[in-house]
Amino acid sequence: MAIQPYQEDSNVSNPIKRIRWATQRVSGPSGQRKRHSIMNRFHHKRTSSGEKKSDDLEDSPHLNGIPEEAEGPEASGDLTDTRRRIFFNIPLPDDAKDAEGHPLANFGRNKIRTAKYTPLSFVPKNLWFQFHNIANIYFLFVIILAIFPIFGASNAGLDSVPLIVILFVTAVKDAIEDWRRTVLDNELNNSPVHRLVNYNNVNISADDISLWRKIKKATTRGIIATYRLLKARFSKKGHPGKAYAQRALDEPRTSRDTTRDRTSMMTSRTSLHSVQSMNDGIQMTPVPSPQPGQQRTLGHGQLIPEELPNTAYSFEEERLSKSMKDKLSVPNGNKRQNDQIPTKFYGSLINPVKSVPETARFKKDYWKSVQVGDFVRIYNDDQIPADVVILSTSDPDGACYVETKNLDGETNLKVRQALHSGRNLKHAKHCEQAEFILESEPPHANLYQYSGIIRWNQRDLMQPTEPGTPMAEPVSINNLLLRGCSLRNTEWVLGVVVFTGQETKTMLNAGVTPSKRARMARELNWNVIYNFIILFFMCLVSGIVQGVTWAQSNNSIRYFEFGSVADSPPLDGFVTFWASVILFQNLVPIALFISLEIIRTAQAFFIYSDTWMYYDKIDYPCTPKSWNISDDLGQIEYIFSDKTGTLTQNVMEFKKCSVNGVPYGEAYTEAQAGMQRRQGIDIEAEGAKANKQIAEDRVRMLEDIRKLHPNPYLHDDELTFVAPDFVNDLDGISGKEQKVANEQFMLALALCHTVITERTPGDPPRIEFKAQSPDEAALVATARDCGFTVIGRSNEGIILNIMGEEREYTVLNTLEFNSSRKRMSAIIRMPDGKIVLFCKGADSVIYSRLKRGEQQELRKVTADHLEMFAREGLRTLCIAQKELDEQTYQTWNKEHDLAAAAIVDREDKLETVSDSIERDLTLIGGTAIEDRLQDGVPDTIALLGDAGIKLWVLTGDKVETAINIGFSCNLLSNEMDLIVFKIDGDDIEAAGIEIDKHLKTFGITGSDEELKAARKNHEPPGPTHAVVIDGDSLKLVLEEELRQKFLLLCKKCKSVLCCRVSPSQKAAVVQMVKDGLDVMTLSIGDGANDVAMIQEADVGVGIAGEEGRQAVMSSDYAIGQFRFLQRLILVHGRWSYRRLAETIANFFYKNIVWTLALFWYQIYNDFDCSYLFDYTYILLVNLAFTSLPVIFMGILDQDVNDKVSLAVPQLYKRGIERKEWSQVKFWLYMFDGIYQSLICFFMPYLLFASGSFVTSDGLSINDNKRIGVYVACAAIVVVNVYILMNTYRWDWLMLLLVAISILLIWFWTGVWTASTIAGQFYKAAPEVYGQLTFWVLTLLTVIICLLPRFSFKAFQKIYLPLDVDIVREQIRQGKFKYLDKYEAYVPPAKMTSPSSSDVSQPMKAPLGKQIPFDDEERPIYPPSVAPTGTTHNPRSQNGSDGTEYTGHKQSLEQPVRPSFDRPRPSFDRLRSSMDQIRPSFEASNDFTSAALLTRMESSHSEVPPHRMPHGSSSLR
Repeated sequence: MAIQPYQEDSNVSNPIKRIRWATQRVSGPSGQRKRHSIMNRFHHKRTSSGEKKSDDLEDSPHLNGIPEEAEGPEASGDLTDTRRRIFFNIPLPDDAKDAEGHPLANFGRNKIRTAKYTPLSFVPKNLWFQFHNIANIYFLFVIILAIFPIFGASNAGLDSVPLIVILFVTAVKDAIEDWRRTVLDNELNNSPVHRLVNYNNVNISADDISLWRKIKKATTRGIIATYRLLKARFSKKGHPGKAYAQRALDEPRTSRDTTRDRTSMMTSRTSLHSVQSMNDGIQMTPVPSPQPGQQRTLGHGQLIPEELPNTAYSFEEERLSKSMKDKLSVPNGNKRQNDQIPTKFYGSLINPVKSVPETARFKKDYWKSVQVGDFVRIYNDDQIPADVVILSTSDPDGACYVETKNLDGETNLKVRQALHSGRNLKHAKHCEQAEFILESEPPHANLYQYSGIIRWNQRDLMQPTEPGTPMAEPVSINNLLLRGCSLRNTEWVLGVVVFTGQETKTMLNAGVTPSKRARMARELNWNVIYNFIILFFMCLVSGIVQGVTWAQSNNSIRYFEFGSVADSPPLDGFVTFWASVILFQNLVPIALFISLEIIRTAQAFFIYSDTWMYYDKIDYPCTPKSWNISDDLGQIEYIFSDKTGTLTQNVMEFKKCSVNGVPYGEAYTEAQAGMQRRQGIDIEAEGAKANKQIAEDRVRMLEDIRKLHPNPYLHDDELTFVAPDFVNDLDGISGKEQKVANEQFMLALALCHTVITERTPGDPPRIEFKAQSPDEAALVATARDCGFTVIGRSNEGIILNIMGEEREYTVLNTLEFNSSRKRMSAIIRMPDGKIVLFCKGADSVIYSRLKRGEQQELRKVTADHLEMFAREGLRTLCIAQKELDEQTYQTWNKEHDLAAAAIVDREDKLETVSDSIERDLTLIGGTAIEDRLQDGVPDTIALLGDAGIKLWVLTGDKVETAINIGFSCNLLSNEMDLIVFKIDGDDIEAAGIEIDKHLKTFGITGSDEELKAARKNHEPPGPTHAVVIDGDSLKLVLEEELRQKFLLLCKKCKSVLCCRVSPSQKAAVVQMVKDGLDVMTLSIGDGANDVAMIQEADVGVGIAGEEGRQAVMSSDYAIGQFRFLQRLILVHGRWSYRRLAETIANFFYKNIVWTLALFWYQIYNDFDCSYLFDYTYILLVNLAFTSLPVIFMGILDQDVNDKVSLAVPQLYKRGIERKEWSQVKFWLYMFDGIYQSLICFFMPYLLFASGSFVTSDGLSINDNKRIGVYVACAAIVVVNVYILMNTYRWDWLMLLLVAISILLIWFWTGVWTASTIAGQFYKAAPEVYGQLTFWVLTLLTVIICLLPRFSFKAFQKIYLPLDVDIVREQIRQGKFKYLDKYEAYVPPAKMTSPSSSDVSQPMKAPLGKQIPFDDEERPIYPPSVAPTGTTHNPRSQNGSDGTEYTGHKQSLEQPVRPSFDRPRPSFDRLRSSMDQIRPSFEASNDFTSAALLTRMESSHSEVPPHRMPHGSSSLR
């Protein structure tokens, strides 16, 4: 076949015209019924055009109340009253306008705000949040009391300083946190988009702006102007670059920053246009939009051929009139005349008889300016600013490609289709001429569903006076671009905005930014209340005693007082009560809250500064966004993780294959390393050995490839398929048959796909592949590396470069992959005229479609290979082919075209037609692809599991993919029973029966008593069972009557994988576990679909990878890689929790020692609220004398260092069980404080009770102020030494701070009393310090106070040691000395798959001793569980979006080669192990084993009876 001219300067290949029916998500039965109802109505309308147009959507229960949505967790209630109609170039009807003529519908703005505050709302809203803290309300009340002199306060202004300080510090911290979100919001809102201007959008009223919004805008402008003025005045010149700290803030997305300005009328990327699109003349100039009549040139003034005529009307007349009359012919690949079939006429939204002013232009504007009803044009690599219905694209087939990595972290492309009726809209003028109404369902959070209808009157240019024919076209999710996605490999898309801002699906899933408080902060309120109760009784006693004392007439108080404050004893008691509140106010420590803010801020800084959590690839450290929940990181029991982009890199690498019964490829995967680690094998030695072998094979293979063919498209660093023997067989070393088989195998990889090529010019040139699935890109890339390079696409086929020779293959049909088919096919006309169908898919699907009775030996061998590939954690696919004769194909093609043109049941009809041709296949071989995990994911999961943390995976991927990743990252093992929930329909009773059946396995029923017991049990379940559930089933089990049972079932399972779940379902699962089990939860993800669960969890972590930053914007902590989670939780989280727990307990202790010493003094002065201490002591006790040791305990204390924390992750379990901070601990410290306050006061009291002391000058020192020096100094020494005793880390800084705090009270007493300003306190220091009794009494007081605590700690550590005590003793014994030689201990050793990028890196030294095993001595573990009726383990049934096809002839059934040219270590090692465990492996019928596949005959093929071998059966 002659090769058609190919543009060498083309960068992007043409996407061929194909049916994209299989790219959409398969919805549930309710969704199918809804969609069929819409299409039936539409079909009825079109065929009955003469009838009266029906009423609006309110007549249809399907559009207004969507069953699928209403039943799900994302239900938005009754949708009848919230439907929307959007009018385009049609005046609003009376029922859509108010009395003033403004639109009744009030659509939200596209401006979004994830920040909690605005400049106007910050002060009141922040104060509102801060005064949710009951202690702050108390302190405010005390300050109000102090204003009145009757209550004895000396200075109300001075008393208010601590509260003002804490409010200010907290407000500054909150402002900094929220400012980061505000910066991101502004960046997003000010992103550019090309919007149609000078166009009358009747859905929006420009005058409808509220007064409050005007005030906010004026305030914002004023603040910005002031800020810029101050910045210009005080800023220094020159800003060479951003500092490290600035770069850590969320930087702008590159997809927006790097958006190219289209200032030229000609774009260099014209290859994406087909001939038709070039003739339509779509210029890329944003301003002004070119008119259809404008001509384009090719450089030197040469006009582009076949340009549009100068008169746009003549063009429209010709096209529209022709489309109204003509019938479309059936396309065929051979350009032969074919019978015509009736073709659907879709109409056009353009009114050809309408006269327009032609003033509209597409102009670059901000996202925040986009409104509902606007026309927008989106260019390649742009992000979608709102939810947009696609009218037309640069592709003549109406297709466009979107990348959803900002939404779900996936980098593979997804196809979206333009409406048939809108594909003629190309220019601004067309938008002015278009007249239609979009009737849409209301906003809801389901990312996979949308229903709407476009209605218009089809005008006939031949009859301009006629009113036109009412027409309609349904709008589905496949016609909708979601906000946050990016346009890829499509020059432009023109669409209309249907949802904006907070009503977009992305933002509805994000929810409202929550205000999170740490669990300890919430529990602290109870301790404050307990102190309030104690304070109340202390004040009550003071008031009663003082009142009774003034009521008595026989005491001496009346001789020494000038009278009471009040005139009656009851009033005296009342005043004394409130005066006592001021006197004993330190019992509720305001300094505690100031100190906690300081500590948490310092902890956030240390987390940010940890270089071991710094991801240098994107220059991003771990960034705390919420500074007040660091202690929650130390109590996490459940982690909920996304899969794509979080656990995996979403990078597929072709590793192994089986062709004609011969295995090829070497790899050492994460799953293989994890399996060997569980078997006790030294994976360091195994990994080093494997990597060495692979490196040698790589060099050899590259040499052999270049000897065979100097492939200019081969790049050494991109080679992932390491198999030098494959290249040798491709060269014919093993015979012609194997050579032909390998060539046909690679040809299948290069032909059976839907990828788009992008060529980067250079020497050598580079070709990259963009695909809907990364599997496809990996398969096509491997074919390229082996010399079968996809150069691009022509109008009707694919151009390949095969060993230096360019060939063109005509693609007749592409039957794409979906989750129900689990396969895809391409029908290709070969250069010799033959028609061949290539099919790739899951092994069970392909084996069931093979020709009966043939290739028995090849089936068995290939199944054996695929089984071993799957055990290595690789995603397996089977490749098959079928040769078609011309008559068979033409007959089938007619049926296919009829099905493709159907409106009703289109998907079902296409699937039936495709199924009929995909039978009687011939097996070629299989492939194995590794979905590469992020570095260190299996080790991190294992480490977190050792710490007692349970990990659940919540993903939107299909079940098979999630199971594969579960094995790869050691969440699932071969010893586990997989409990798979896949409940058909909406039968909640069936779901209940299924749950009850599995509950019986564990001997539970799901009762309330079992739930109470489960809340108290924090032990991780045994590795015996795992739950796998899809989104439809999850919707049922989350119902109220089943939720508790499902929760208890999951708690009994080691791992839980939820697949095909929506963002709101993710949040619902997190809420179920968090509230149901009363545990601390953490969610981690990287896409916008993870935002809901990130905000629902106690701690939300966003992955700030190379892709989207949507999750980061709403997270509490942002990290660069999943592996950093181990350090964030096990090191910083545990430290923070333990530090804060000890700090809070010691704060309450020290305050009660000080306050109760004052209280005991009141006994001897009738509770008149006089001060025992000098007032400066009261001011400085929490500010200077005792603050530093307890604060630095919370900042710097360490029981063990970071390396030991990771080496012994079991230390984390005390946080899960919440043993570091409990009410028991609180009361123990309180009672300790009460005891020590008694000693501190009564020791000096008893000293002075029997007599008095005088100085050398004869002055008495028995007044209350000087006795107060005795009490205060002893109390300060006791408190600081007590804090030191409770501190684990006694370094020079801690000892220095304690010493300074103790010496400070003596120093202050000397300085303050040296001046007469001290009044009665003058000369108190030399008088008291000169007494030997002072020093002796201080020493004795300290000993007596601390002796009980010291004795208890000594007894506990010797006889009842905690885990940390034992570990600390082992550290002193040197058992952890081996950790010193590593900079940062990250156990166990990191094992990565030896890909092209890391195979040359040196392996790390082993971190601990492991016993190596020989092959004969290795323990054997069964690959699957014992057969049960309730388990499922479909590990190798991992249908993929990838494409692999191998066409092979009957000669494929040749005898398998008995020996190999060289040893294959990984293959031979696995096979020897497999042979020993074959019986147990085959025992499970639910696992697609090799024996099961070899017995499987096609249940879809029609075979004559005489062809059926005797005794064979069809395994279904």
